[in-house]
Amino acid sequence: MASHSGWEAMLQLQFAQNDAGETVLVHRLHKGPLRVQKALYPEHRSVCHAIILHPPGGVAGGDCLTIEAIAKTGSHALLTTPGAGKWYKSGGRSASQYLQFQVEKNSVLEWLPQETILFDGAVGHWKTRIDLEEDARYMGWEIVCYGRTASGEKFSHGMLRQETEIYAQGKRIWGEYASLEGGDKLLSSLAGLANRTVSGTFLIAGFLMSDALLSEVRGILVDSDSGGVSGITRVGNVVAIRYLGFSSERARQYFVAVWSLLRHAVSGHGPCMPRIWNT
Repeated sequence: MASHSGWEAMLQLQFAQNDAGETVLVHRLHKGPLRVQKALYPEHRSVCHAIILHPPGGVAGGDCLTIEAIAKTGSHALLTTPGAGKWYKSGGRSASQYLQFQVEKNSVLEWLPQETILFDGAVGHWKTRIDLEEDARYMGWEIVCYGRTASGEKFSHGMLRQETEIYAQGKRIWGEYASLEGGDKLLSSLAGLANRTVSGTFLIAGFLMSDALLSEVRGILVDSDSGGVSGITRVGNVVAIRYLGFSSERARQYFVAVWSLLRHAVSGHGPCMPRIWNT
């Protein structure tokens, strides 16, 4: 429910493989304005798609969103969102988003949301934790737009703090921490965003990428005519793919191209884009 401090919303999801080899949404629990309407199967029944809905349509100061998802042994779940997330000017109050993903043995979890738009003056704290068991794989991205550039707005005030950690069988194998203030020199610095208004990070974990496949991924080029640049880092069985540019659409096109190339190698299933992306 809503209070003087904002909305508190929580969603718990659990996916499991049944005797027929299908991935089933066996548990869902919500509090406040976070929902999943139903399980979807646009591809093989062994892969369950779920669209996470946030009915208010945006996040205001004081709001707290928590999403917990468990992929039980042998299951495969893909989570996405119906449209861009919006983080409004907060009036000085911080809003937060906590993502907790547990991926059990021989399972796959994909977190492929549409972009997030940070309005000027938004104050947000995003924390993501992924726990992988043996032979578990994760693919997930975040695309962030700093300001509503279509209306000439810049991210000149506010702040975004991000924490992302990946654990494999209880051992931390990846930690990434960032804090970016509106108007900070990092937004314009060549060592930072270089005046680009869209950034994206695509993480693949639990999958040891070969040199040959990594070379193929690096062969996917961003649209440099639109000012986009990319970079790829491999550390053990984690691969981080970065995008900087001026268009969230171009960022998603690049990430989808990479995902389409890698999905079969990582999960055993070819690409099948969620239908909601086309609406």
